[in-house]
Order: sequence, then C-alpha cells, then structure tokens
Amino acid sequence: MLVGPRVELRALKSSDWDQWREVRVRSRDWLEPWEPHAEPGAADPVTDAEAFKARCSVWERQRHFDAAYGFGIFLRKGRFVGEVSLGSLQRGPFQSANVGYWIDESHAGLGLMPEAVALVIRFAFEDLNLHRVEAAIVPRNKASRRVAEKLGLREEGTSDRLLQIRGVWEDHVRYAITTEDWAVRKQEIESDFLTLMHSGDAQGR
Repeated sequence: MLVGPRVELRALKSSDWDQWREVRVRSRDWLEPWEPHAEPGAADPVTDAEAFKARCSVWERQRHFDAAYGFGIFLRKGRFVGEVSLGSLQRGPFQSANVGYWIDESHAGLGLMPEAVALVIRFAFEDLNLHRVEAAIVPRNKASRRVAEKLGLREEGTSDRLLQIRGVWEDHVRYAITTEDWAVRKQEIESDFLTLMHSGDAQGR
C-alpha cells in the first residue's frame, strides 16, 4: 500500500467490485471518451463480477512478473475514487514504464490525482528503481494534461496516431520524468503533493 495525506493506493480485489462499478457507471460519460474500445467479445467488468475478478487477477499476475503495477485510489476513509497504474514496464536498457490514471468525476479537480500520481512516481523510482516514467495523453484531454503539468513532467512532443481511443487512432502528447529529474525535484514534489501541510490547499492546483 502507498499512503499519501489524503489517498491510499492498493491493488484492487474482487470485493471492491460494488464500489468500482458504481463509480464507473456514474462517471461513464466523463471517462469513456478517453479509453479504448474493449476487445470484441470480451466480458464487461462493469456489468460482470467475474470479469472484474479476472481483471484483478491479471493485474496481480503482472505485478508478480514485474510487468505492470495497478492500484485503486481510495480516500483515507476508505471510499474508492479511481485508478492509477504503471504499465508496459520494461527492464534491460530501458528501465521505464508508462503511468496511466483516471478519477471519479465527482472527485476531479480536488488535487487527489496529482497526489496519487506523485505516490506512484516515487514508488517507480525508489522501490522499482526505474529510470524513466512516461505519460501519453490525448491532446484535448485537458484534465489529464493538467495532472502531468502540475507535477512538472516534461512535455516531449506528440506521437501521431499512437493509441486506439474509442475506435480512432489518436495522437498523444508525451510527458516524462527521469530518475535524474526526481533527484532534483523530489523535495518539491513531496512538499507540494505528499505532505499534510499542503494537502488541504490542493483544490484548484
């Protein structure tokens, strides 16, 4: 478990399905425009508890093989509000991963997501010993871009038609932070997003 001033991150379990489903249904119009279409014939974890259980098992296997790390985002009082993950983890000469995230529409804009992503970035560099963390975001997804920019991730350009989103091959703006950047900016990021003193001042940041 990764613990911040206002959120806790942990792997999702099958018992989280009711909370997860409620958020996904209520925030459907907020979330789905930025997500790929599911594979044809795949069971929907929003409507199928067994599919959600299988999804949790896939994340656990990926964690076991050091291939990806997925976390549910929970308020310190226990309410589920979103997900953040390190995916496409590469070792060897790369030592890199991609960070992805989404949040309940009713909790957007409160500074919770920058806190969660800051926790994952620290985990990537200090626990997994990665060298680079990247985020790829559809250019018009202003909310997700604000998270990367608040954390000071470096914008590195746009990749044409990088990922399939809702059936369309979309361009993505690339953001990144390296372990060298983290060494320089760790104190600043932790002060801004991972200390209780500043967490109450996060709305609008």
